[in-house]
Amino acid sequence: MAPSGSCSTDCWRVIYWIPVLFISLIVAWSYYAYVVQLCLETIENMGEKIVYLLVYHVLFVMFVWTYWQTIFTKPMNPLKEFHLSHSDKELFQHEDRRESQQEILRRIAKDLPIYTRTMSGAIRYCDRCLLLKPDRCHHCSACDMCILKMDHHCPWVNNCVGFANYKFFMLFLAYSLLYCLFVAATDLQYFIQFWTNGLPDTQAKFHIMFLFFAASTFSVSLAFLFVYHCWLVCKNRSTLEAFRAPAFQHGPDKNAFSLGTSKNFLQVFGDEKKYWLLPIFSSLGDGCSFPTCLVNADPEQPSTPSAHNPSVKSAGEPHQFPPKPLRESQSRLLSNGQSEGSEDRDTQGTSNPALTIEKET
Repeated sequence: MAPSGSCSTDCWRVIYWIPVLFISLIVAWSYYAYVVQLCLETIENMGEKIVYLLVYHVLFVMFVWTYWQTIFTKPMNPLKEFHLSHSDKELFQHEDRRESQQEILRRIAKDLPIYTRTMSGAIRYCDRCLLLKPDRCHHCSACDMCILKMDHHCPWVNNCVGFANYKFFMLFLAYSLLYCLFVAATDLQYFIQFWTNGLPDTQAKFHIMFLFFAASTFSVSLAFLFVYHCWLVCKNRSTLEAFRAPAFQHGPDKNAFSLGTSKNFLQVFGDEKKYWLLPIFSSLGDGCSFPTCLVNADPEQPSTPSAHNPSVKSAGEPHQFPPKPLRESQSRLLSNGQSEGSEDRDTQGTSNPALTIEKET
């Protein structure tokens, strides 16, 4: 039975790569059609030919680079501090009552930067990975693991899009859209000439006409997807959070992680502008904890003593955030006082004193 199960798993792994192979073949053909059939065989003006080839290859390299990074960047998983120890695991599994299990989870969670809950108010726990889920972390059934800040599992990249590669995915959408728009725009006049029989009927006719149809079709779908994810970045939401708001101790709040448009952007792309347009990891934070607009960060107020999580190092000046510390990059997001996007919130945020109690006792 074991060999059969292993064979089935290997077969599915191969099948999962079919969409990636399909996209790769389309891109390879588009390179041949544009460079050879359009630029080298059809365009006669040397200046136009050189400009088209230069711009095309810049977009092509960035498109392939971001696609590669999105596919082969391994999703980040929760740190070992979120996993149950051997003794806690045995204690948890031997408990039959749900209330007792929750007591065990609450005891472990009080030293971790965990604020989100299930819709019923319970600690979020993954019974497959045997760990407490960090905020914005979800279990992917396709990858069979918990993914930090999971957005969605994308079959076109055969990978989970999450904290580790969400910036790469955004850049992939941007450069693939620019690539398709450029190809469609520069191919249009020759497409019209072939369509109206203004050019001789050669082998290039099929490639140029189909290239325009393919580039135009992909441009429309990519434009909708890119605009949607730009909206998600501005709101600081994942695709999963857009469909179901994250729940806290006080209830669901879809704008809890929104710090204002500019800070939301920095959380994904980082605060170093030289890396914004490159598929190099520069996102802020560690993926396990995120600043929220639910708690007023007052640098003048003394910090609350707490048992610090050894996995999360807080560099720089401490700020008032319920006893669980954040990283320096996250602290910078909250250091400028009130968040900029207060008009986007559906809740009163920091003005509600009930929201300041996020840690269960």
